[in-house]
Amino acid sequence: MPFKRRHRSLLGAALAGLALVVSSSAATAAPQDTGRPVKMTLEQAAAQIDADVVAAEADLAALRAAASKEILPVRARLSELQKEILSLQSELHSATRAANSDALEVTNLTKDIDKYKDQTARLSSLFNEYSRNFEARLHISEIQLYRDAIDRARAASENPNLTQAEIFAAQAEFLNVSLERLFEVGGGRAFDGSAVDQEGLVREGKFALLGPTAIFRSEDGKVVGTAETRIGSISPVITRFYEESDSMAAAEVAQLGSGGYPFDGSGGKAHKIAATKETLVEHIQKGGAIMYPILIMAALALLVAVYKWVGLSIVRKPRKKKLRALLEAVAEGDEESARRRVKEIKGPAGKMLSSGVDTMRRSRDLMEEVMYETVLTTKTKLQAALPFIAICAASAPLLGLLGTVTGIINTFKQITVFGSGDVKSLSGGISEALITTKFGLIVAIPSLLLHAYLSRRARGVVTQMEASAVQFANEVAKSDEFGEAADTRRRGTVPTMMGPEHELVRGQVSEILTDLLGPLSNDVSSPAASRPTVGPNA
Repeated sequence: MPFKRRHRSLLGAALAGLALVVSSSAATAAPQDTGRPVKMTLEQAAAQIDADVVAAEADLAALRAAASKEILPVRARLSELQKEILSLQSELHSATRAANSDALEVTNLTKDIDKYKDQTARLSSLFNEYSRNFEARLHISEIQLYRDAIDRARAASENPNLTQAEIFAAQAEFLNVSLERLFEVGGGRAFDGSAVDQEGLVREGKFALLGPTAIFRSEDGKVVGTAETRIGSISPVITRFYEESDSMAAAEVAQLGSGGYPFDGSGGKAHKIAATKETLVEHIQKGGAIMYPILIMAALALLVAVYKWVGLSIVRKPRKKKLRALLEAVAEGDEESARRRVKEIKGPAGKMLSSGVDTMRRSRDLMEEVMYETVLTTKTKLQAALPFIAICAASAPLLGLLGTVTGIINTFKQITVFGSGDVKSLSGGISEALITTKFGLIVAIPSLLLHAYLSRRARGVVTQMEASAVQFANEVAKSDEFGEAADTRRRGTVPTMMGPEHELVRGQVSEILTDLLGPLSNDVSSPAASRPTVGPNA
């Protein structure tokens, strides 16, 4: 269809050209015309037209041939350009996809860079923390070996002129040093160094390190011991061994690097625990001057307690059988038998009953007063020196408190001079403050218990004497041979009540006895109230 249309257009153009040729030829021929019209036949016109058509077709064919020669390269070029367009479009799509991929990759890389920056900062912080922890975990004797590596790592991390790669290189070098140290210390190691002895002198020598324990031996071999950390000292301080055999074994290990030696698995605490051990004399000396009166008081209280315990132990108590025999003799009115029976009773009770037998034919009041006098005398002897034990029990804590106060005063004086940083300089005052209180309580508690025990035994003896006196007085009162009934019968008089003069004298005697006995008669409000009273005057 496009070709036919193109043919028709060429044919129309040929006809139009033919018409122009005819008209132009007529025009050129017009001046030769003499004025008479040219006549052409139909056949001539047809022939002319056919000739024109042939000429037009020839021109058309030539045009077609020329057009064909020009269209084929154009078509080939067009095809090439179309292929090039398709290729460029494909390349455009590929470039677009690549650009999008590159943009996404750039975004991811930016995120990765930020993440790596954070990781780098974290790693740098971890390296710095590792260097600090590494120095803190080193044995004090090793610090002098790794001081340069630690300082280089710290200086690199704090230097703003270094790149991150240079900082990491310095820190990696320090990490390698620490790893080498880890492998070396696992099986023990020996190295040269310096330490401070107990006299404060710096000694050059050799260390042998195994785990948490380091042994030092000076070059002259005079100082051998474990290297430890002391407050206020940046150098290791040597603590010597207590046993000579341990010192010799440690010196051999430090010198030769092999052998057996006393290993302290507690990390140096064994020496510190051993240093706190002290004898009783050293412990007492730490208490200060207040300890001497406390100890003297403890010794005296103990001696008095032993003396009183022995005295109370040898006091004879009346046997029930012998006391019953005496009472039966009194009930029967046999004075001779009563005197014989009373001599068989030993101890203060026998002495009291003997005085009662001697006065049983007298008035009951006199008999009771005589026996009560023996009871008071015995009570005074039994309770003698017991108040001293009570005084020791009360005074020992007060002396301990006094030592505590003086110790605290000394501690504050030392704090004023040396400050509160060195605990050892304050231990003297603290020890004095606590030890005196401790020994004050140690003395007071046993003294209090001993006083209570001995006082109870003394009261037991007196109570038994009073019970025996009451029994004896009752038997005498019941007897027809002795007592007031017999006396009335002999005199032929009736007993009367005690007169006021007698009561006045009795009260004065009681007051005098109370003043003489003082605190020893705390258990008795008055002699009249405590003495055994029986009969009609009770």
